[in-house]
Amino acid sequence: MTITILPAVGDPDTDRLLGDLLLRLPGVRPLQSVGDSARLLDTLAVLGAGPLDDLPHVVLVHERIGPVPALELVREIALRFPATGVILVTADAGPALYAAAMDCGARGLAVLPLTAEDLGARVQAAAHWAAGVRRHLGGGEAGPAAAGGTPPGGTLVAVAGAKGGVGTTVTAVQLALAASAAGRTVALADMDLQSGDVASYLDVQFRRSAADLAGISDISPRVLQDALYPHPAGVALLLAPAEGERGEDVGDLASRQITAALRARYDVVVVDCGTQITAAGAAVIETADVAVLVTTPDVVAVRAAKRMVRLWERLRIRTPEETTTVVNRHTRHAEIQPSLVARTTGTRTARTTVPAGYKELQGAVDAGRMQDLDPRSAVRQALWALAAELGLTAPPRRRHALEAARGGTGADQLTPVPAGGRFRRRFGDRGQTTVEFVGILPLILVALAVIWQCVLVGYAYSLAGHAADKAARAGAVGRDCAAAAQADLPAEWQTDPRCGAEGPVYRATVRVRVPVLFPGAVNLPWSVTGTAGVARED
Repeated sequence: MTITILPAVGDPDTDRLLGDLLLRLPGVRPLQSVGDSARLLDTLAVLGAGPLDDLPHVVLVHERIGPVPALELVREIALRFPATGVILVTADAGPALYAAAMDCGARGLAVLPLTAEDLGARVQAAAHWAAGVRRHLGGGEAGPAAAGGTPPGGTLVAVAGAKGGVGTTVTAVQLALAASAAGRTVALADMDLQSGDVASYLDVQFRRSAADLAGISDISPRVLQDALYPHPAGVALLLAPAEGERGEDVGDLASRQITAALRARYDVVVVDCGTQITAAGAAVIETADVAVLVTTPDVVAVRAAKRMVRLWERLRIRTPEETTTVVNRHTRHAEIQPSLVARTTGTRTARTTVPAGYKELQGAVDAGRMQDLDPRSAVRQALWALAAELGLTAPPRRRHALEAARGGTGADQLTPVPAGGRFRRRFGDRGQTTVEFVGILPLILVALAVIWQCVLVGYAYSLAGHAADKAARAGAVGRDCAAAAQADLPAEWQTDPRCGAEGPVYRATVRVRVPVLFPGAVNLPWSVTGTAGVARED
């Protein structure tokens, strides 16, 4: 969708600054600026008389607007035009003004002096909120990613569980890994704030979490970078706090700001919402492009899925028709099939079902290395097929012009990419494996050649000893010593036997040339010697 913005600025210098910044934002259409509160309300009243889509998604209210004070104007707009997000533009970044603005209905603060990236993050968060309100009011876009339109950020996928133990985190992790392997820039956020296990499933120890972003009204790229863990699998991780009580710090507003910042910089944002609905999780489910509800084919889990869907509907955050249910641990002979789940919950069930495969998962889960799950595993293949069905492995739908202007994609700037990481994101695990194998192949061949040459040297010693023994026995009884030495030697192995009596003992010495890799080709410059002695028989 294209975000329409109506600036209301009383200061000419600030008006010019805002106009220049808005023109640099991708997917934004600024309307003609108004200079006072009366003209702003009149303009909104005229636009509000038509279809809901005619209203601007975002209104920027400058603190010096008049004659009505800015906070009172924000409250008036929020009451009369609830489908429009209001952002207060101010030079005061204090907590008192922030709290007052939120109480009046503002969706965020844009603190002067402004930058394009900060303003873009505030605008996108407010626009997503406005799109969600319009969806529930029965007008506007069908969702943040309207049909045929381009969303103002990456694809947001909310993964929730009908109840505990249905495989919510495994599903979220594998969806993120599949999208990353397909070349998308991916962030995986753990919004199961009190009992999140993403860190355990991916063998991560990191002290930063989503709770560290909760008290920050302006999440800049540097702040976001400090909170994210760049996993070697190519996924940026935003973890749940290690202390579950800190999860209470992440409320509705903080959750929206966090997901908006992630969407502005990543093609795909997968959020593990857990199985309990909190204010943070509800905000993610409401603004998500795709909401996935994971259940298992048993009566208890399906009933829990139905309760969850009805709860979302009562809270007006997601309708059953907008929810995709995934059946985990599915078997063909189970009494509960996906069609029954769809009829019971009223949701759309995914075509892809995930088979029961605990033995396949046990090793990766116990080791905490879900990224190392065998590619031949039926569970992984099914979850990656689900990612394709949800559109997470398709080519990126847009490039962030904002990050491109700063050089490189947002993911490359926010997360250090390990060696081979960019190739892995572009071509997947198979391409990375191929490159690594090609690079190590010469070393493997050299090692095999050295081992084979050692075998040839040992075989040459065996031949020389055997030939010398036969030659000594033949000479001891008066037969041809040289002929006996060469009788059993292969033609490619050159030999130089020397025989003679030394008192009562007949001795034979056989020298065998050692070939280089292949007998009959080139020989080493030295030979091996075998010596034997036998008592003479006169």
